[in-house]
Amino acid sequence: MKPTLLVLAAGMGSRYGGLKQMDPMGPNGETVLDYSVFDAIRAGFGKVVFIIRRDFAENFKAAIGDRFSDKIEVEYAYQELNDLPAGHTLPEGRVKPWGTTHAILAARDIVDTPFAVINADDFYGADAYQQFSRHFNSSTEVNSDSDHYSMVGYPLKNTLSENGSVNRGICSDNDSLLDTVEEHLEIKIEEDGICRGENLAGKRVELSPDALVSMNFWGFPLSIMQDLECEFVKFLTERGTELKSECYIPTVVDTMIHQGKADCKILKTSGTWFGVTYPEDKQCCVNSIKQLIDEGAYPDQLWS
Repeated sequence: MKPTLLVLAAGMGSRYGGLKQMDPMGPNGETVLDYSVFDAIRAGFGKVVFIIRRDFAENFKAAIGDRFSDKIEVEYAYQELNDLPAGHTLPEGRVKPWGTTHAILAARDIVDTPFAVINADDFYGADAYQQFSRHFNSSTEVNSDSDHYSMVGYPLKNTLSENGSVNRGICSDNDSLLDTVEEHLEIKIEEDGICRGENLAGKRVELSPDALVSMNFWGFPLSIMQDLECEFVKFLTERGTELKSECYIPTVVDTMIHQGKADCKILKTSGTWFGVTYPEDKQCCVNSIKQLIDEGAYPDQLWS
């Protein structure tokens, strides 16, 4: 059995100002997604599923998916605001997506193997995919769909942007098993040199630059789909009338851990992470990819 790569690509890229998933970063027009799929294929993934929106589906398929549809099985799922559990309706005026938990659930009828989840606009580095693959192949518990998760972790300081604030899931661990994970918003180095972010209670708190963070590279058994559905229903019951609330993957994972329903192995990577949150980040991304090509990590012509 080969794992599936589930790519969260429905985001509008509001702060970046466009569909950043389609923005060329490599020397021959490659996007960050091209490198993600390339690394996944090398690591032994058998299928990639893109979570997208219908309004840009055709452009996305032509610009992204068709590039490697002859190299790995490719499928698409659509995140839609009105795709809600029975008994819940879309509140008037809601235009914001329901969050990453809802995005994964969009693929509930497509994914049929244990799977990894990544953001479409993040460059995780080849080592992250290799770490996941080694863990997947060595763990009979993961392969048997029991409640054992995994997460690729990066130091917070290696994931910040010089051009603005970012959102991150701040983690703590116990003997390489994830203990807690809490989403923090608007993280940045402030004028006094201290790194701070806003927790889910809305309080701005100091954060260690060495804190381990989730960049939304998760590994899950199929059984998590039922848990995601249950937690999303709870979320809608409590906050479904709000126009901007979101149900985050790290929050659900944290809940499952503390209810004793799952554990989560932290896979520490030595690889390079970078992403494009703001337009100014693009050149840094382009330069980093060029350096990796010069070092021999990737071919100049990715799909030749």
